[in-house]
Amino acid sequence: MPTYETTYCTYHPTAETNLRCNRCEELICSKCAVHMPTGYRCKDCIKDQKKTFNTAEWYDYIIGLVATGLLSLLASGIISAISFIAGFFMWFISIGIAGGAATLIGKIMHRLLRGRRSKNLFLASTAGIVLGALPVIIFFLLTGNYYSLIWQGIYLFVAVPAVFYNLSGFRL
Repeated sequence: MPTYETTYCTYHPTAETNLRCNRCEELICSKCAVHMPTGYRCKDCIKDQKKTFNTAEWYDYIIGLVATGLLSLLASGIISAISFIAGFFMWFISIGIAGGAATLIGKIMHRLLRGRRSKNLFLASTAGIVLGALPVIIFFLLTGNYYSLIWQGIYLFVAVPAVFYNLSGFRL
């Protein structure tokens, strides 16, 4: 009868296992194993994989926040200017402008950032969208023009997730 050698997890020396990481071949127990579509991986290999995704430099966060803020201020101002003319049709116009502005902002940011990526970079860029719209929102609050806040709300509701997903590469 063949005898088998007992093997133990690399990270938990008391846990018996026969499972190996499909990338580095280290022995891993069920607590350490991360299920991937191609098999199981250890947590170290998963961390290494995340590092290849996060390619942003420190200055990309500043570029992302400032550039999206300025572009959002411009888009928010355009929506405000048109809202005085369009009346009822502003519902449709604001959705269209918000979607178009979000797509344009996403494309401009992708070029400015030269394809570098990071989840925090995407969050900083979407925060820039909100910060860019704030001066217009504050102006409407101070002047008592509460009706125009609806268009800014629609703009933010459409633009924030659209820019985030456009920058992150997620496609619907």
